[in-house]
Parts: sequence; structure tokens; C-alpha cells
Amino acid sequence: MKLFSLKEHNTTPAKEIAAGVTTFLTMAYILMVNPGMLGVIGNGMTGPAVFTATAIASAIATLVMAFAANLPIALAPGMGLNAIFTYQVVGQMGYSWQIALTAVFLEGILFVALSFFNVREAIVRAIPPNLKRAIAVGIGLFITLIGFSNAGVIVHGATILQLGDLVRPGPALLAVLGLVIMVILYVLKVPGAILIGIAAATLIGIPMGVTSVPDNFSPVSLPAAPLLFKFDFSQVWSLKFFTVFFTFLFIDIFDTVGTLVGVTTQAGLINKKGEIPRIKQALLADAAGTVAGAALGTSTVTSYVESAAGVAAGGRTGLTALTTAGLFLLALFFSPLFLLVPSAATAPALIMVGFLMMQAVTAIDFSDPTEGIPSFLAIAIMPFAYSVSEGIIWSVLAYVICKAVTGKFRDISVVTWVLFAIFLLRKIFA
Repeated sequence: MKLFSLKEHNTTPAKEIAAGVTTFLTMAYILMVNPGMLGVIGNGMTGPAVFTATAIASAIATLVMAFAANLPIALAPGMGLNAIFTYQVVGQMGYSWQIALTAVFLEGILFVALSFFNVREAIVRAIPPNLKRAIAVGIGLFITLIGFSNAGVIVHGATILQLGDLVRPGPALLAVLGLVIMVILYVLKVPGAILIGIAAATLIGIPMGVTSVPDNFSPVSLPAAPLLFKFDFSQVWSLKFFTVFFTFLFIDIFDTVGTLVGVTTQAGLINKKGEIPRIKQALLADAAGTVAGAALGTSTVTSYVESAAGVAAGGRTGLTALTTAGLFLLALFFSPLFLLVPSAATAPALIMVGFLMMQAVTAIDFSDPTEGIPSFLAIAIMPFAYSVSEGIIWSVLAYVICKAVTGKFRDISVVTWVLFAIFLLRKIFA
């Protein structure tokens, strides 16, 4: 275990493995959601093929993160990006899924180049310390909302949002019971509280009818063949294709940056200078996963905010990521077993992580409005706009404006000015 420097990170193999399992369970929904979303495209893109591509691409990217960056962060095809792939690029714009995969593939190639030349690293370093803390808090609220929403604890209603049905047996009640179990175990300092809570909620869900165990259940199944190298380069020089390419590129850059900042802050891995260790290698993992995913037949791969659940369970090194990657590969052959865990059972883990990530708010300097207002926008917009990247965009715009009008130009780095210009142009011409 010297490879992962466990002693230096004050952790143990047991903690790391438990954290990796926790991360996997909180993001395993992508193995169900991604095939369902991309599978509706049809014309050769089938759910089973996408399932295989999703599992393998996630494992490849997470393995790179484990060994190259030694960070407890897992990767998989991004939520939101898969919706853009299916409903915007293929649906509204009328492109074939082969052309859409080509855009993802070329985006990944460019990401590799940007990572080698430290462009993406420079973007991460340009985010001021208070905004980094705010991003962590914003992501915490964002994944809390995801958890509440997935379980039906928070639903659309007469108001914008309201409480769901917490009385009758169902996903919402199961999520609340799971959360109660996790909270009790956590305050009693029981190791693996989040993982135990997920397992307990899954079992409780069986008599409640939430955890569905099919008749003649068999945990083993052979994986389907992925859609290898199904590219179409016929439209790459068109302006319309560039729009598709840039959309994937832009969202992935800032979702990844936000996730890396938030999760490493929560894990206490950011150094005294506010820098993420081995950020170049971490960004390269994201790029490599995107290239591999496109070659296998799935949408853009990105770092997952659900990795914070593993961090909350004690994960601090790449061994956590290695464990998660191994489970993605295992899922190829035991998908029926893994798919038994309902989202209502993993939702409490996301809610607990939201609480843990909220603690970074105490280090934000709200007494200075040029720091506090941009930080507040990052925290508020991420859950309200349901977007990590939008929270970053608005917070950077506010940061530059607040600093400029008060004459604090020294606080604004060159890269931050560049980001400000890019974000402003995007908002004007979006």
C-alpha cells in the first residue's frame, strides 16, 4: 500500500476500501440511467451496449485517477452531458449518435492537450480561495438536493418545491429511515456509517416494496459488446458541429473543475496555498476517460461529485478510486446484484455528504462583500440552477466585478480576467 501513501494520509486499507464501495454505491445509478437515456436513441445504440461502455469507461478513467493522481475521486459519464448528447445534439439538432460520439472523442483529445499544457490546471489555480470553499459548499447543497429529489423527499408541487409523501411506505420514507440510521451511526462514530446505512436501507426496502428482487433472481450475467469506434467525421468542419463540440467542452471543463475543488476541499487535501495536489494528473484522468468512453460508445466522462460520499466515509487516496474502479468492472458480470440497490437507499448518503461539505462555509470571509457576494452566488446557484458549472460562472463574474469597482485589481489574476471575458461572452451570446 506504499503506492498510495496511506500512512501519510492517516488512513487504512479498510477505510479506503469501504470508502470506494460507498462511492460506487452512490454513483452506481449511472449504470441504470445512462443506458436508459442513450438507449432511447436507437438506430444501433442499445441499452446493453451503453451499459457495457459506461462500466468500462468509468473503470478506465477511475483507474487513471487512482494511479496517476492518487485521489479518492471516481469518474463516469456525466449526468447532464448525457442529456445534451441525447436530447439536444441527436434530438433537436438532428445529428446521428455517431457524429455526437465524434464530438465527444475530439473534445477528449483536446482535453488531453490542454491537460499536458497546464491550461486546465491554470483555470483551477485561478479560482480564489474563498470561491474554492464556496464551490465545496455549493456542491454539498447540490448533491443534497439530488439526494432529496431522487428519493422523492422533495418534489415539485404547488410551490416550486415541497415535501413528498413521508407517511406511506415508499422511496421517500425509506430515504428518511436510511438517513436516521446514518445519522445515529455517524454521531456514535461507527466506522463505515454511510455504507452500513446504504446496506440497511436496501434491506429495509425489500418488505416496503422499494428494493425490487425479481423472480428467479440470478446475480450473474455476461456483458454485451460495446459500440467500438463508431465515429463519423463528415461534419467536423461545420459551424454547427463546432457548437456541439464547444458545448461538451465547456460544460465538462467547469463541472470537472468544480468537482475536483469541492471534493478535495472536503477531504482536506488542498495545501496551504489553496492548491489541489497532482491536479494535472487528475485532469488527465478526466480527459482519458472521455476519449475511452467515446471509443466505447458513451457520452462524456467526468469527475463525480458523489465521490464526496467516499471521502465522508474516510477515503483519502487513490485506493478508494481503485476500489470503485474494480466494482465498475465487477458490475459488468454482476449487474443484477448491483442494480438491486435503489436510489432511495443511496440518497441518504448524498444528504449526509451535503452536511459534511457545508462545514467549509465557516472558513469563508463574508465580512468582505467582494469575497462574500461571489461566494454566496456559487453556493446558491449550484443547487438552484442544478449546475456546478453555472455556479462557477456566476461567482467568477461577480468576483471580478466586485473587485474591479472597489479598485482591488491586485486580487484579480490574469487567468481570472480571461475566465471573466469568456464567461461574459458566453452569457451574452448563449
